[in-house]
Amino acid sequence: MMRTARLWVIVGMLAGPAAASPRLPELQSRSAVVIDAASGDELYAKQADSVRPIASTTKIFVALVVRAHGIDLDGWTEITRADAYAARGGSRTRLGVGERFTNRDLLRAMLMASDNRAPTALARAAGLDADQLVVEMNEVAKRLGLAHTRFTDPNGLRGNVSTARELALALHAALADDVLRSIMGDDFQIVVAKGGHTRIEYTSTNQPLVAKKWDVIGGKTGYTDAAGYCYITEARIDGRELLMAFMHADDKLARFTDFDRVATWLDRGGMPPAAKPHAAQGQARVASDD
Repeated sequence: MMRTARLWVIVGMLAGPAAASPRLPELQSRSAVVIDAASGDELYAKQADSVRPIASTTKIFVALVVRAHGIDLDGWTEITRADAYAARGGSRTRLGVGERFTNRDLLRAMLMASDNRAPTALARAAGLDADQLVVEMNEVAKRLGLAHTRFTDPNGLRGNVSTARELALALHAALADDVLRSIMGDDFQIVVAKGGHTRIEYTSTNQPLVAKKWDVIGGKTGYTDAAGYCYITEARIDGRELLMAFMHADDKLARFTDFDRVATWLDRGGMPPAAKPHAAQGQARVASDD
């Protein structure tokens, strides 16, 4: 069942950066933002409104679309050559052409391990072709008030842009869904193809979730040459649920190091208990290795 989303008035969140502070942590990611999930208060921002490629963080929008279509989580969907074609140029897949998986397991493959064959397969299970999926992903962004988020591709390998702030808001919407929250909060699952001959072990690419140093609720990683290394997540820090987005880090581990720096800073009282909300300001090679 879809949880009631604690979505704030989105236009009120599309704002400028937080006030400068000498105590702000220095991050390697080129864009970053931290938002209080309950109040919508911005606690940290670094180029949070810069429009950048978003790689596989795209896939949370795929999940929102197919869930809105009421996809049968226990239904079986076959991986086709069309899915393989859509995933061309991406990272290694473990979903074999001709094999059938439950739609719940395809969501796991997509959200936990960024398998690029899953988005079009899930769309087909929801009655959509790849082009229709992209159209509806753009409609989701519009409904959420994400003025700078655009999609041209179903998996993030060839296009798609957003901002750190808008990705954090989209993650908030995705985590309001109990099914998606459970999947993105899971660090390990075994996926079994129909017939039981293929068993795939998936460990989440969300390294802070796996490490369990912090109380990480869920999130999504992404990487392409154009996007760099990206990471969006929600975590409980000092009793508060916080949305975080880190975009375009140059090193695979840098986005997670940035998360740890921000979490440590907040845990040590880096911001006052209630931050003041900001006023609205209006509306090559594509190898993927999350």
